Amino acid sequence: MQVDDELAQFSPPAETLITIGVFDGVHLGHKFLISKLVNLAARQHLLSGIVTFRQHPRDLLAPKNKLLFLCNVEERVQLLKNEGVDIVVPLTFNRELAKVSARDFVSLLQKHLKMRGLVIGPDFSLGHNREGNAEMLRALGAEMGFSVTVVAPKTIDGEVASSTVIRQALAEGDMEKVTRLLGRPFSLKGTVARGEHRGTGLGFPTVNLKIDAKMALPPDGVYATRAYIEEQEYQAMTNIGLRPTFGDNNERTIESFILNYNQDVYGKAVKIELIQRLREEKTFASIEELKQQIAEDVKRGSAILNTQGRE
Repeated sequence: MQVDDELAQFSPPAETLITIGVFDGVHLGHKFLISKLVNLAARQHLLSGIVTFRQHPRDLLAPKNKLLFLCNVEERVQLLKNEGVDIVVPLTFNRELAKVSARDFVSLLQKHLKMRGLVIGPDFSLGHNREGNAEMLRALGAEMGFSVTVVAPKTIDGEVASSTVIRQALAEGDMEKVTRLLGRPFSLKGTVARGEHRGTGLGFPTVNLKIDAKMALPPDGVYATRAYIEEQEYQAMTNIGLRPTFGDNNERTIESFILNYNQDVYGKAVKIELIQRLREEKTFASIEELKQQIAEDVKRGSAILNTQGRE
């Protein structure tokens, strides 16, 4: 069984308190639950651990409604580790795992991770057909010797912080709300690919960022952003869309004009933080009109970035 083999790769030196979930985005709601986990584990002299999944279960169970991710699995694992947990265990969610019963899954956690307790949210469930809800897990815990702690959801400005709510805000281009619920700006990471050099001809040379196709994106438009190249921060204006003024592009692109930067970045990794949406993408009557609008975007975006506080 693959899940048995994957869990066998981890051998914590002491008993653990575990939470389980996708944790897409590692937002403030996730961080609230994880902080409860870490504090409770410390009080009980246990190690804290997170079991996460490389794929979203919905991709397998409801393939017509596949979710785009707020961050890739590598970034997610690092963000989880940054929360101070002792171990992070990424598992492959496949049809074999989907058929594992709740009893068998927690038994595997006890066997390989020395699990002595679970920390979960009120709507949590695991196992085949989502049978392992809080009530069933408490019954299993009483029988099998592990505790179950249910943590209430984190609310921000009267709204539950969840990946679903963040995806909706992102789809609407409400970057301020996304930042508020994530606890940090939404970011895109990728490598710089060669473009058509149209930005250079306009006087605003851009980098063309290639990202994972499974990543969620905000609506097309122009955004005030921060760019990170080799850990150095720069102001940038980023256009997401089809560049309709040129009329010959059917592929969505992510292009950033990085202020005060003129080095060759082709093939390098770049991270873009999206701070605020400046405007929607639109068609201009002439190249000169487009150039004037870009200059206005740069002026306005730079003013926003100069006054925007860090989260």
